[in-house]
Amino acid sequence: MTSSLAMQQVETALMTAGWESAAVDERVAMLVEIATQLQTRPRNVEDLLGALRLYDRALELCPPESTLLAARVAAKRGTALQSVPGATLEQIEAAVDAFASALTLLAGHASAEELAELEMNLGLAKHTLAAHGRGRLNESVAHYQRALRTFTRERFPAECAMLHNNLATAYLALPASDQSGRLREALAVQSFEAALQIITLEEFPSEYAMLQNNLGNALQSSTSGHPLANRLRAVQAYEAALLVRTASSQPAAYANTIANLALCLSNLPDDIERPELGNPRNLARAHELYGSAIEIFEQQAEPDKAAAVAASRRELGLEATP
Repeated sequence: MTSSLAMQQVETALMTAGWESAAVDERVAMLVEIATQLQTRPRNVEDLLGALRLYDRALELCPPESTLLAARVAAKRGTALQSVPGATLEQIEAAVDAFASALTLLAGHASAEELAELEMNLGLAKHTLAAHGRGRLNESVAHYQRALRTFTRERFPAECAMLHNNLATAYLALPASDQSGRLREALAVQSFEAALQIITLEEFPSEYAMLQNNLGNALQSSTSGHPLANRLRAVQAYEAALLVRTASSQPAAYANTIANLALCLSNLPDDIERPELGNPRNLARAHELYGSAIEIFEQQAEPDKAAAVAASRRELGLEATP
């Protein structure tokens, strides 16, 4: 469906929704069905905006006594708001209100799966707000955990993997002053590993690479457990990510991962059995990886990232490394 055809469909649906010869619930269902199609496979932002127009009209048509129907439509509208590229914080807050209201109204009237989806979406929306200082990540964690009671690995593997990734990200972003910091780091690692039990290299290569890269970052920054063992595991995770993220196929992602790997290598001895001998080989490899990352970021027109990697290399004293 091209964008112009999609917009024609939106206009036709809005016109049809005004035909009083059809029952209200049928008109609402028609609007929601078309909006969902546009939202599921958007070709551009106009498709998402068209879906929002249809959801708005559906909400206008919902009779005052149809509170459950209105709650479901509003929740769908919330997911569309989340999907809009560059959504404003006000739009995300509107999504939060819709999800929270739907959870309250649908309790006792909806399936466990429908309520779990609301919990997951509410957690995502609050996660976004918290990243901008307008919410608490602890609330997102609670929503994700409640959703996991229903979205188990056995029955809903995709949702389970997504929730574990989001949980791990939230754990790592919680304030450093939190006294349970080491526990949260360990929980983040466990969550990434749980997701990787579901997301395989063969079936979901891009997601697999993202999770491995994130796992490596979590292990490398962890202050819990044994630092050396964590860094060795982090190297394995980065190398697993690089099975997918190559310089030719995903240059920006590849550069991110090799920069992460370089930092990890710079803190590893060449011989773990004899750390007193230092790490000249690992430093040399780190220097090479940093240089490659800087070059790629410059080619990708990402000067800020190139400068950040160059600064990291200077801080580690690698400029003079042969």
